[in-house]
Amino acid sequence: MATGELTQDGRARVLADGTEIPLLALGVWQVPEGPVCENAVRWALEAGYRHIDTAQAYGNEASVGRALRDSGVAREDVYITTKFYPGSRDPEAEAQRSLERLGVESVDLYIVHWPQGGPTWAWDGMQRAHENGYARSIGVSNFNAAEVDALLKVAEVAPVVNQVQFSPFEFRRDLLAACEARGVALEAYSPLGTGRHLRDERVAEIAERLDRTPAQVLIRWALQRGLIVLPKSTHRERIEQNAQVFDFELTSADVAALDGLDGTGGTDQALEQPWW
Repeated sequence: MATGELTQDGRARVLADGTEIPLLALGVWQVPEGPVCENAVRWALEAGYRHIDTAQAYGNEASVGRALRDSGVAREDVYITTKFYPGSRDPEAEAQRSLERLGVESVDLYIVHWPQGGPTWAWDGMQRAHENGYARSIGVSNFNAAEVDALLKVAEVAPVVNQVQFSPFEFRRDLLAACEARGVALEAYSPLGTGRHLRDERVAEIAERLDRTPAQVLIRWALQRGLIVLPKSTHRERIEQNAQVFDFELTSADVAALDGLDGTGGTDQALEQPWW
């Protein structure tokens, strides 16, 4: 299969390094370590999710690992992403610590969480983590188009993803186009706007007409663009609903209406105001 193509079931995408990544992931940002995180991951796996996205900065890798072990789902059937906290110095050493907390021999994807200190300094350690088998694939997060280009100039192993805030309301067309042109898949975090976008009347109108939830509409919009999408929830019913997005399609008119909600001007920036 060619890079960027979806698998036959439409639930995964082929990355530039030839690996497959499930399009739907449970994100566990702001989910506390312990039973809340363990339950969310367990419910997600029961609902058919096969991609869990965590990070060193989240402080809940151990809970993700426990939930995976307790789920009865085979490790090789679940795609695990974690992220290097760039306030630390050595991505390779931190990857080993992540593996200990997760209780796994390797992660499927290891990402530089944000470009603190510049877009290139951490990449040597990321490549060492990849070379030593701690991560099957490596990528970045919160990188704008210029930062992706700067990294590609020095990378021996190219990043395969860029995980950024992305939704109809943050429809960063130019960043998406730049990443796709460079063989970097875009991952959409905060696709529901941490809940804000669910209250939008225009999203609600489409959801009501299709007899779907606003969250399902927003997730489906991302899927129809071939994006990897990471809705977060700790509520079992919503986790299950958010997985039921492969059995309907938005019309081209619906997609166009959602496209029109963008407030970024189609920017190639990853964030309007970096937090670091």
